[in-house]
Amino acid sequence: MSIQPKTKEQQHEENLKTLRALRPIDDDFMRELFRNNLPLAQMVLRIITGIEDLVLVSEETQYDLKRLVGARSICLDVMGTDSTGRMFDIEIQREDSGADPHRARYHSAAMDIENLDKNQKFSELPDTYVIFITENDVFGQGEPIYKVERIITTTNKPFSDGEHILYVNGAYEGDTEIGWLMHDFRCSNADEMHYELLAERTRYYKEDPKGVSNMCKLMEDRAVEIEKMTSYQIALKMLTRGKDTFDEIADLTGLTIDEVKELAEENNIVTV
Repeated sequence: MSIQPKTKEQQHEENLKTLRALRPIDDDFMRELFRNNLPLAQMVLRIITGIEDLVLVSEETQYDLKRLVGARSICLDVMGTDSTGRMFDIEIQREDSGADPHRARYHSAAMDIENLDKNQKFSELPDTYVIFITENDVFGQGEPIYKVERIITTTNKPFSDGEHILYVNGAYEGDTEIGWLMHDFRCSNADEMHYELLAERTRYYKEDPKGVSNMCKLMEDRAVEIEKMTSYQIALKMLTRGKDTFDEIADLTGLTIDEVKELAEENNIVTV
């Protein structure tokens, strides 16, 4: 019995159902909520960092760090700069494995490389804040925020290198600003949110025809991207076993012959 492909109408209804269930703590939805939304990013950063007079002057989603040539690349979920030059990286980490301390260390290092030009003094490095908002309490201590700062262990005094790492417990339910914010991040219904800036943006993408259309298009593009990634994974396995020609691999996976050849070259694979 063959599986019939979904019609456009069926796929659209499925996308609408998925959209209704999305929450700010879901990666793709969060990035759209923050896109070109300086006031929302500023509000969230003020609550998380406790810097009440923080003034955000720039904000960008899916920010590619450009200086990591030859190293593992990073695309920041939300990158912001405040009026004093401090840099902020907000990352949504739903899987506990994505909140590994080594990842936070790498993000901090990558931000330093991005923000120090040739011949600049090391003292000119801006203060950086790497903020992981995790769906679970990854440290299991029930705290709303885990602040990580370097100290000189022999004196127990701050090292003061300007590096700050914060883990925000997305499961926290306290009756405080951070507790209300995390409630809103877990909430799929704008009417149940505490913060109007977040609720207003959520309504736009779930209720406004233009916003709904944008989100549905994003989900469709994401599905195509995932499908193509799957094709690349299958192609790589076929290339590795060395039994198939470029033509055969392209025919099976739907990739072009040039894409298959490029994949082989990138992985130093010689095939028939």
